Amino acid sequence: MRIVFAGTPEFARIAFDALRAAGHDIPLVMTQPDRPAGRGLKLTPSPVKQAALDADIEVAQPRSLRLDGRYPDEAAQARELLERVAPDVMVVAAYGLILPQWVLDLPRLGCLNIHASLLPRWRGAAPIQRAIEAGDARTGVTIMQMDQGLDTGDMLLERVVPISDETNAAQLHDALALAGGEAIVEALEALAKGALTPRKQPEEGVTYAAKLDKAEAALDCVQPAELLARRVRAFNPVPGATIRLPGLPDAVKVWRAQALDEATTVAPGSVVRVDATGVDIATGKGVLRLLELQKAGGKRQPVDVFVRGWQPG
Repeated sequence: MRIVFAGTPEFARIAFDALRAAGHDIPLVMTQPDRPAGRGLKLTPSPVKQAALDADIEVAQPRSLRLDGRYPDEAAQARELLERVAPDVMVVAAYGLILPQWVLDLPRLGCLNIHASLLPRWRGAAPIQRAIEAGDARTGVTIMQMDQGLDTGDMLLERVVPISDETNAAQLHDALALAGGEAIVEALEALAKGALTPRKQPEEGVTYAAKLDKAEAALDCVQPAELLARRVRAFNPVPGATIRLPGLPDAVKVWRAQALDEATTVAPGSVVRVDATGVDIATGKGVLRLLELQKAGGKRQPVDVFVRGWQPG
């Protein structure tokens, strides 16, 4: 099948590689413009762009696809490219641009999106993190026929991925990326055979995965320990959960933590215990045990190493 692939981060790169491995013709890749990255803030191509260049595939990086928007010339050039390529389908995975109606209508079979949740739960920007934060026992990927709504299109295929009590966002991202690559290949095979049946999303069970905010990184110990432990996993690695500890001038990054069902009489945020097994913090309900920490400007350390160099006072 002749495909235009639109995606930007590593999640999308996995799907791009899966489509190429399955033998699909991908004459054009669309991705976000290069961004500053690293300590030198050097302009860096996205993972999808780099993979496309390595495969000698043409790349387009318009800042907008709206013909009446801020960059109409770039949108018009993108339209000319797409019309020249004449794709059977556009596959979209974490692209980062809204597709106007002219894009949705251009491919012969429309635009398919690889969304990292089991729709209609967790529509929106941060479905991986919000599923962990909410304590969901499972999530997955949905292959969806795109429309102009926010992840509201008809569902074509789903793959379920479990979430354990230890799963963090990085691990779930990788599992969902692999599932997404497998699912889009399967969906396109079925689409070519006319064997896919679109299903309307149910009206019940809709939730929205709000974009992550750096302000959320600071753990509010008034909250229950169970929720805080889930947030540590949900925000690992980005934006990274942080906590204030006595004797340290800056907030400490928390890489791993667990909730203890233990009553305390001290104020939330107080240090209950410190030993080689953990730094225990009182919360609104239960105790949060910190297991892996990182001081500002330092390295990640297991708690037994961390406490050797920390005097809580």
